[in-house]
Formats: sequence, structure tokens, C-alpha cells
Amino acid sequence: MTRIARFLGNRPRIVIAAALGILAYLIEPWQLRPIQRALLAWDVGMWLYLVMIWVLMMRASPADVQRVAERENEGATAVLAIITCAAIASVAAIVVELSATKGLGPKQAGINYALTGATMLGAWLLIPTVFTLQYARYYHQTREHEASLKFPDQDEPLDYWDFLYFSFTIAVASQTSDVSLCSSRARRTALAQSVLSFFFNAALLGLSVNIAAGLLGS
Repeated sequence: MTRIARFLGNRPRIVIAAALGILAYLIEPWQLRPIQRALLAWDVGMWLYLVMIWVLMMRASPADVQRVAERENEGATAVLAIITCAAIASVAAIVVELSATKGLGPKQAGINYALTGATMLGAWLLIPTVFTLQYARYYHQTREHEASLKFPDQDEPLDYWDFLYFSFTIAVASQTSDVSLCSSRARRTALAQSVLSFFFNAALLGLSVNIAAGLLGS
């Protein structure tokens, strides 16, 4: 129990976001369909987490980055896997809901389109954001001569902007820019993010075309 309490205590933003997502699911006043309600809860928790973690990243000094990396090291890979799987599941749920849009009225179809936009954009931003935290942990878990990632200006203190740059470059261009990967775990992680980014980019394009066709045909 102490270990679970410590694990959750080290991740207050995830706890707050999950709690408010569950609350949104329970008190949702619009009598949404089950999948719509689940997507609404996911979107509330996801966007709240993104805002909180971005505020942290924008304000964090290099020393703060190291402290967060050390504090959240326990169970970090499991958290990354769970969040990633949840993001993929949310996209799958969107596909299921969109397939039923033609049989719904304008109001329900509009709700589906709104949930689709919020979910897809949020999931696309969430993946490189959580990978940013993972890359920061890799960097601070190794000695300088054994660093998992090497930046061109290695002598300069690194903040979250540096790791965001690396992670979002993979998300946008599926390449690792001018940062070198110097360990097998970093390469495996970058490979996993590249595959996920390709999936999300393709899904975003496909769903955008689907929504545009639906709006033009309505």
C-alpha cells in the first residue's frame, strides 16, 4: 500500500486528471451514449493533464527537470505504456462512433464530430508529451559519458524545451533531428514513438477526410 501511495503521490497531475475524468463520466448531464460518455471523460482528463504538464514544462528549470525525472522514475515505463494504450483505445472508440454517425440525427452527429476533434488532437499531442518525459528520464539516469541522448550543445543545461524539440520532431517528421541516440533503450523508445506517430498521423488524416465527407454529404 505504501508503494502505491508513493507511486500516486509522485504523479499528482495524473491523479487529478483521472479523478476529474471519472467525475465527468459520472455527472455528465447530456445523457450521452456509453462510448460518447467514455470519450468525454477521457477528453476531460487528457486535456487537463496536458495543460498541467505543459505549465510544468514551460516553468521548469534544468534542475527541476532532473528532480521530476528522479521522482517519477519508479514505474515510468508502465505509465508510458498505459497512457499510450489508452490513447490508442480512444482513437479506436472514435472510429466505432463515426461508423454510426450516418444513422444519427444532426445533434448526435455534431457531438461525435466534436468528440472526434478533441480526442484526435489531444491524443496526437499526448503521445510526444509523455515521450518527452521518458527521454528526460533517460538523459538524467545516466552519467555524462554514458548518456542515452546526446545533444549538439551537450555542455549547456537542458530543460524540457530540448526534450520537447526531440520528441515532437519524431512526431511530425518521423526522424531524430540532430540528437544522437546512444543506448539501446533510447533507440527502442524512439522506434516505438515513430511507429505510433505514423499511426496517429495516418488516423488523423483519415478521420479528417471522413468528417469532411460527412459534413459535405449532410
